[in-house]
Amino acid sequence: MKENIAKREYLAYLEEFITENRKEKFLKVLEQRTNHFTIAIEDVFQLHNTSAVMRSCEVFGIQNLHVVEEKYGKSIDKEIAMGAQKWVDVNRYGSNLECVRALKEKGYQIIATTPHENDCLLDDFDISKPSAIFFGTERDGLSEEIMKEADGFLKIPMAGFTESLNISVSAAIIIQNIMSRLRKSDLDWKLSDEEMISRRLDWTKNSIKDIKRIEQRYKEINNLV
Repeated sequence: MKENIAKREYLAYLEEFITENRKEKFLKVLEQRTNHFTIAIEDVFQLHNTSAVMRSCEVFGIQNLHVVEEKYGKSIDKEIAMGAQKWVDVNRYGSNLECVRALKEKGYQIIATTPHENDCLLDDFDISKPSAIFFGTERDGLSEEIMKEADGFLKIPMAGFTESLNISVSAAIIIQNIMSRLRKSDLDWKLSDEEMISRRLDWTKNSIKDIKRIEQRYKEINNLV
């Protein structure tokens, strides 16, 4: 409780250094954000695909992206991400199982995006359960580790000769579909008050150029140093 009050007081102080339009934009965007769904990508080799998936998360309202870096290191391609790295939380993991366990502990079911004998077509996917949707590498798809840990399998219906889509395209199609359906549902999908405050704090900090000096000044005023 005390921590929440302290965060709100700190936020109110920092918001004095940004415009009213900026504050209103943050609130408007956060009203459309969710942690009901989250996206995970496994060792994607081509950097621009990681960045493009992040951009889709940001555009359609998914707040958290999880990146497994077991084989390939990652950095964000800023040109493709188009600033999305400022507004989406990126969680990094050293192994598939570390990522899966962390997400399961948070209450997510693991959904593998891949054709499977028990797969579900996108329009038939049950959106009621909090889900972590995994996307695999461009070359090999999802690993056996992820497939064994999966609680369900999801695929995009296709009517042509080509049997697969680029990961960034697949992610955009799936994210847009499930988020559109989620917003039309009666589910409690929005961020909690605590999550909203935390995101507003982070975003406000990212918007202030001289943030270190301002933070130091706040600590001095409130005897926090």
